[in-house]
Amino acid sequence: MSASKKTAWAVTAAALLPLVAVSPAHADNKEDQQPKPPAAMASVGGKQLSLPGTQVKLGAGAPVLPKELTGRSWIVADAETGDVLAAHNSHWPLAPASTLKMLFADTVLPRFPKTTSHTVDPRELQGMGSGSSLVGVKEKQTYTVHDLWLGVFLRSGNDAVRVLAEMNGGIRKTVQDMNDHAEELQAVDTHVVSPDGYDAPGQVSSAYDLTLIARSGMQKEDFREYAATARATFPGEQKPGKKRETFEIQNTNRLLTGALGVAPYQGMAGVKNGSTTHAGSTFTGVAERNGKVLLVTVMNPSSKEQYAVYKETARLLDWGFAASGKVTPVGRLVPPKSARTNTGTGSDGSTPAPGEHAPDAGTAESSAAGSKSGGAGIALGVAGGVLVLLAGAVFLVNRRWPLPELVLGRRPKSPEDDGGEPTH
Repeated sequence: MSASKKTAWAVTAAALLPLVAVSPAHADNKEDQQPKPPAAMASVGGKQLSLPGTQVKLGAGAPVLPKELTGRSWIVADAETGDVLAAHNSHWPLAPASTLKMLFADTVLPRFPKTTSHTVDPRELQGMGSGSSLVGVKEKQTYTVHDLWLGVFLRSGNDAVRVLAEMNGGIRKTVQDMNDHAEELQAVDTHVVSPDGYDAPGQVSSAYDLTLIARSGMQKEDFREYAATARATFPGEQKPGKKRETFEIQNTNRLLTGALGVAPYQGMAGVKNGSTTHAGSTFTGVAERNGKVLLVTVMNPSSKEQYAVYKETARLLDWGFAASGKVTPVGRLVPPKSARTNTGTGSDGSTPAPGEHAPDAGTAESSAAGSKSGGAGIALGVAGGVLVLLAGAVFLVNRRWPLPELVLGRRPKSPEDDGGEPTH
């Protein structure tokens, strides 16, 4: 059996775990009623990341992790070096909700110029899950690709996803494209069933994979702009003989826009939140402070605290900025397959399935450093506010990191919440 097929079988098996993990009917201890992570998880990025529980190696002067962390899975990583500063069940395959839209965007966004116009066929809006989050796309109305992506990123619009997926050749093709791209990114915990992230049997990702996906997406200019846009206008219905009306949409990322009880996080630059009945709340965020850029993903916190996923993300970001340089990495975000030449993986360049041998963090570190001599990796770097892409040779992307306050002045005037969370 090929390595890729082994990975597929492993993902399929992992996909079933969160759906069947239930507690005894008469369990007295509430903790016993919570699903438990698999005893053995994927070791992509380092063997320590395959272990259940919290993984961190504190050095001299390093702050302890925050106590108020209830996420079923989370990870804190340096976006530039790929170092994983701390993690908790980071390879546990769980329902991702709309954070999966990051993979949809990273896969499909480059395929259509943003100025392309499309008139919506009624069939393109069929099949959305009950209670789906919507931006307000209407049948027989014309939208630009730019409009639709604003709807995806800001309002998590499943209607906009459906239209873009149909433009890409249909739902089935788009799902396959997303699974192929996940494999290219070495996101082995990820299996896509629905491109919008709506709950579906077998649809899973992990905190580690979502962070890989976000890191890949944030290397695309348009992705960065959409992820960091706090508010924008969206086309309304075009009525005969009248000027087309527009309405305002606001980003559902509360750390970007603020909400009742959640303050905007200083330096937040995206990327995506989600919430469904099965997934709970999920979030991947990227923020910059003093030239350091961190990625944090939190999945399904059990806390009853309002907007707990954002508050726990903020705590982990605060910890990560304070701990940077004072902890020993417990793993690394790996580069895509196409950027690797010699990493200690299989002879075909594939990633080992969960439970198989994989390079440890030290091997991955050597791989990333190898870009200076023939190229072994991609790293997202911020040096003097400029992105650097390493893929075989150093390539300078001469664009500044799009902090929210720098993106077209779209920060909201007030942090008032728009009331309630849709199903993403």
